[in-house]
Amino acid sequence: MNVYKVIGLMSGTSLDGLDLAYCHIWEKNGSWEFTIKATKTISYTNEMLLQLKDAISLSAEKLIELHNTYGTWLGEQTIQFINEGNLEVDYIASHGHTTHHRPEMGLTFQIGSGQHLANACGKKVIADFRTNDMALGGQGAPLVPIGDRLFFNEYDFCLNLGGISNISFEVKDKRIAYDIGLANMILNHITRKVNLEYDQDGNLARSGKVNQKMLEQLNSLTYYLLPHPKSIGYEWFLEEVVPIVDEIDDTMENLLHTSIHHISDKIAQQIQLNSSKKKQRLLVTGGGALNSFLIETLQEKLGNTTQVIIPEKIIIEFKEALVFALMGVLRVEQQTNVLCSVTGAKKDSSSGVLFIPN
Repeated sequence: MNVYKVIGLMSGTSLDGLDLAYCHIWEKNGSWEFTIKATKTISYTNEMLLQLKDAISLSAEKLIELHNTYGTWLGEQTIQFINEGNLEVDYIASHGHTTHHRPEMGLTFQIGSGQHLANACGKKVIADFRTNDMALGGQGAPLVPIGDRLFFNEYDFCLNLGGISNISFEVKDKRIAYDIGLANMILNHITRKVNLEYDQDGNLARSGKVNQKMLEQLNSLTYYLLPHPKSIGYEWFLEEVVPIVDEIDDTMENLLHTSIHHISDKIAQQIQLNSSKKKQRLLVTGGGALNSFLIETLQEKLGNTTQVIIPEKIIIEFKEALVFALMGVLRVEQQTNVLCSVTGAKKDSSSGVLFIPN
């Protein structure tokens, strides 16, 4: 039995830092299994946070420069992680950080040059997981559903609450997944106005009240009417959501409270729309799973037909990094790691590019 020793790297749209997960992954009797051996989250400095946030407005030259320097930084963080734990590593699988995502234009870009990363840490790197799917006519997203299918298939739905909310489930032996809409991105935008990184446990939101005008405007966003496959990026948030939030004159508590009701409404709507059983289990991961007010509100809107399950903290925080480690392994094995039923591409693919250190 071949056990792959892989580090998965993930930086999400919520901009809360770089997640590293050292995983052992193997196939046994036709099923994939894993253990997460070590983890680390590296918070971004204010300077890096601004760089990543503003990358969308950089010139082509400056963007490529950031792509390379960020790749080197990823490699430096990875080799430090390896040395701290004296880890034995076969591959690094890196998602990078999405700066541009315009699927309607056939365009997506994740900074974090795989070659710079490989050279900085001296390990083989698999990166650039989205481009091939785009070239096949897909959205290049979401990618995590392959992990939902292979690692977490005992749940009826898998929901990730990162910067964006996305969902994954099976319909007639096909995996369906798409970005539902907002999650931590809007909450963090509101709290960062007062230099607060995030709303701990949703306590500020809990003390607020619904702003009906804001709720109606958010609920009316045209993205929610689109059929899947569909995905969104930071551009959509800046263009469609930020103007709504910034034009509402209300307390931070009320803005947060309203946002949580909007997020929960849209998630509950999608689960109820795709329900096929009387009793269902919903696995929730990502930073939003730690927001107890958001989870309580969601459970309330779902009622007793759907049980919201919050797994152990290591899965909440590192599931995406784990899945990119799996995607790296599947790429090495030349097995499918991107599903066309999810992205809308012409066919399934084994995506990702291998970079050898020099």
